[in-house]
Amino acid sequence: MPQHAGWSLIVPLKPLGRAKSRLVAVSAGERRSALVLAFAEDTVAAALACVAVRDVAVVTDDPLAARRLAHLGARVVPDAPRGGLNAALAHGERVVRERGAPAAVAALGADLPALRPAELARVLTAAGGHPRAFVADAAGVGTTVLTAGPGTALAPAFEGASRARHRDSGAVELTLAGVESVRQDVDTGADLRRALALGVGPRTAAGVRAVTVSGVSPG
Repeated sequence: MPQHAGWSLIVPLKPLGRAKSRLVAVSAGERRSALVLAFAEDTVAAALACVAVRDVAVVTDDPLAARRLAHLGARVVPDAPRGGLNAALAHGERVVRERGAPAAVAALGADLPALRPAELARVLTAAGGHPRAFVADAAGVGTTVLTAGPGTALAPAFEGASRARHRDSGAVELTLAGVESVRQDVDTGADLRRALALGVGPRTAAGVRAVTVSGVSPG
C-alpha cells in the first residue's frame, strides 16, 4: 500500500447522449445512453469498494449521471473547462488536490464494467512505487488507468494512442498479470463481448439484457 491516505480517483464522463458512438451497432439512442451510464455506475461502484481508494470524483456535466453516481457515493465535479477528456481530468485533479492534504491521484476510465476491486487494488499498490504509472487497455493502444503520487502532476494524454504518449512522457507502464478487468474498457460491441466474458457488474448485465430483449444483440 502506498504511503499516503489512499488514492483519489478521477473518472471523466461525457454527456451520455454523446458518449460511446461506436456502440451504435449494439444499441442506439436512449438505450445506448442507459448502457453507458450502467458502465459508469459499475465502474464507480467497484472503485469505491476498492480498499486502496479513498474517494472517487466524477467529472461530468450530465445531470442524470451526476445524480446516479453521487447516489453511489462519488463526488461530482462539474466539467467547467468543457475542453475534452484531458482538460476534464486536469480540472478534476486541481479540484481534488485543492483540499489541502497531499493526494495521490489516478485517472480511471468510466467504461470498465467488469472492474474488480481487488484487481484495481493490485494496480494501485504497484503504482505507489512510481511517481507516475499507467495501465494499457486490452488492445494495447490506449490507457485505462494513469496514476500520479503526491506532489506529481498527473499530466493526462488520453485518447487515441495514449499508451505510447504516457510511456514517452515518463510514466511507468505496469504490466501485471491477472488484472484483465482493469484493462478491459468498452468502446465497441466486440469489447462488450469480452467484458461480458470476464463478468460485468449488475447494472451493465441488466442493460445488456434490455438491449437483447429489444432485439439488438451485443454480439
